[in-house]
Amino acid sequence: MKNDGIASANISALHCIDLSSPDIHTSVTLLKQACLDSGFFYVVNHGICQEFMDEVFAQSKKLFDLPLEEKMKLLRNEKHRGYTPSLDEHLDPDNQINGDYKEGYYIGVEIPEDDPESQRPFYGSNLWPTAGTLPGWKDTMEKYHQEALEVTKAVSRLIALALDLDVDFFDRPEFLGRPIAILRLLHYEGKLSDPSNGIFGAGAHSDYGLITLLATDDVSGLQICKDKDAEPQIWEYVPPLRGAFVVNLGDMLERWSNGIFRSTLHRVLGNGQERFSIAYFVEPSHDCLVECLPTCQSKVNPPRYPPIKCETYLLQRYKDTHAERNSYK
Repeated sequence: MKNDGIASANISALHCIDLSSPDIHTSVTLLKQACLDSGFFYVVNHGICQEFMDEVFAQSKKLFDLPLEEKMKLLRNEKHRGYTPSLDEHLDPDNQINGDYKEGYYIGVEIPEDDPESQRPFYGSNLWPTAGTLPGWKDTMEKYHQEALEVTKAVSRLIALALDLDVDFFDRPEFLGRPIAILRLLHYEGKLSDPSNGIFGAGAHSDYGLITLLATDDVSGLQICKDKDAEPQIWEYVPPLRGAFVVNLGDMLERWSNGIFRSTLHRVLGNGQERFSIAYFVEPSHDCLVECLPTCQSKVNPPRYPPIKCETYLLQRYKDTHAERNSYK
């Protein structure tokens, strides 16, 4: 791969946290160090079996293998459900000549249309391929959506302890009791990235929300930059780890923790191989007010960010990253 002046051959050594370990103190210590250092870490023994993970990836591939005309029938709607074609997103518009060379599929919290909550942004009914087209696809994705949320809640309890909060702080209804949880299947075509010419699988960005779980296949591509202000930026590969989730913190948790915990720039470089990944983005409830946590402020370290409602924050971030000029809009 072209170096373009960036030390892209570096490999990041992330902490690995065993969610089944009875040694909570060690788990919290490792997680806290990871959150201070880069906001990225692995979790293993998370409760989702490898056989089921393999099935989710197989079903994801079946969707992306459909003809484009079939996928376009499921095009992303105003509730951010459904299919997104290649070049739909510009995650790093200042450095990209085109959008991201990836296609995706959004699946959110399923809320029936006759439920008043379905009128809220990011809630509602999902777009599903017909059972005749992809048998069993809906059931697989709904099950994964539920199981991934349980993993996220387990991670959030460790984060709460690392921030000197009650262990169930994020379990409350206004936080993860009624979350905005979005599953996104991703497929990177086998295009070779060229950062010096603005070509990326996914442009450099930090995630919006609280926590992201990422499952990957065995093809490398994910990179992180621990210091976004460095000149030049140093990018490190995050190696795939079978059976593990890569977990990263979002901008919302950085705001919540008053900048103590970090959300970190990351991107995907294509190396000419097809690549699949599955991201699970978790945010608190719509009406949650994201404001500095009590354990993260003091007289010498006052709140750095103004309070903002979760729904308001997310709507703006989504608008900023989806290309509005694409012809299919």
